[in-house]
Amino acid sequence: MMKTFLAALVVGGSLSVCGVAGAQSVPAPAEAAMVKTIDAEAPAAVALLEKLVDINSGTMDLAGVVQVKDVLQPQLEALGFKVQWDAMEKLDGRAGDLVAEHACPSGPGKCGKRLLLIGHMDTVFDSSSPFQKYEIVPGTNGRVATGPGTCDMKGGLVVMLSSLKAMKAAGVLENSEIAIVLSGDEEDAGRPISVSRKDMIDAAKRSDVALEFENAFRDGGLDGTDAVRIGRRSSITWRLETSGKSGHSSLVFGDRLGYGAIYELTRIVDQFRTQLREPGLTYSVGLVLGGATAELDAARTAGTATGKANVIPPTALAIGDIRTISEEQTARVKKAMEEIVSKHLTLTDAHITFDEAYPSMAVTPASEALLAKLQAVNQTLGYRPEEVTDPMLGGAGDIAFVAPYVPGLVGVGAMGTGAHAVGEVVYLDSMPKQAKRMAVLMYRLSLEK
Repeated sequence: MMKTFLAALVVGGSLSVCGVAGAQSVPAPAEAAMVKTIDAEAPAAVALLEKLVDINSGTMDLAGVVQVKDVLQPQLEALGFKVQWDAMEKLDGRAGDLVAEHACPSGPGKCGKRLLLIGHMDTVFDSSSPFQKYEIVPGTNGRVATGPGTCDMKGGLVVMLSSLKAMKAAGVLENSEIAIVLSGDEEDAGRPISVSRKDMIDAAKRSDVALEFENAFRDGGLDGTDAVRIGRRSSITWRLETSGKSGHSSLVFGDRLGYGAIYELTRIVDQFRTQLREPGLTYSVGLVLGGATAELDAARTAGTATGKANVIPPTALAIGDIRTISEEQTARVKKAMEEIVSKHLTLTDAHITFDEAYPSMAVTPASEALLAKLQAVNQTLGYRPEEVTDPMLGGAGDIAFVAPYVPGLVGVGAMGTGAHAVGEVVYLDSMPKQAKRMAVLMYRLSLEK
């Protein structure tokens, strides 16, 4: 299966450097210097990616996440960042955050836009996964690599470092104000989120722009279209519990025993299906249990139920999720779900609860203005404008926690495909391209007042 998946990625032809029709703006001297540095350092960037990918850093592999941190920290310190490690082992078994600050020498807020760079060091592949090592995909002329986290998002960490190193070499990093927060548990955030994402939220309150170096998806494979996001959907888990009177099944639907817990649960989830639909919203039922007894396990990924065909069930439960494109939509949909739950069948009861969640990142005029600046960078560098990915096509992410405070770009890291699956790949020639974009964009933002 893995070989089949990889073979499908081997595409003929070479990656073109796509120009924009008509005259091109000329890069400033510092911008041209950064482009040259990134090209020269591309082999070293690939070597760093291989080193990071070969460290298993599944979300609950605390030692592995710390190893990744130990590789990144000295590189950031060499660039002039003050770095600290906020350990979170006591918080739901999570590794922690790597927090780095590059202060403006003239004082806070006096080096143009205050930038927040975010990302994560963990992957979805734990130490028991068969998918453990970096390797070049055969038949791709060295352009494609596979391995856990190659695009999601160790490739993005390398893009981030490459862009900052280029700024340093061009002498423009010293006049920039940049905060970096890299979480160790993005793939499965620790609870309470108010603690596990405190570093990120606090940094956002002191920033003007956020750049999330998550993986970007290139539609069509090697020579496909570059893409970026300015919106992400939420990820919210719900739990529905219903109850009813139990007794002989011959009396079901009557005034004495009513409908039982499973019919009440069925009514609710079917009305979710028929009454909640609207653009930008999806919702799913992931697990259902019901009977004489029904109980989820501690991980909420399995459970047990007992019952008999001729007994009306007194208990039932279901879990699922909802994904929304704005917080306004989230509030409205939650209210609609609660109203459906409240209209009980005879002699039944029900209630729904919502867990802490990844919020949505709505598209805003400020994020659209930031996108326009990125497209201007693309024109200067001779690249086609990037396509904007529909938020419906992606999942939730850490940038949503900072979205209430700053506009941002999503997916400015390495390009690839197959994230979260064995056979995940990164397009290696996307990394210098993305680093050039980000170096020039960050430089220009540092000049804005």
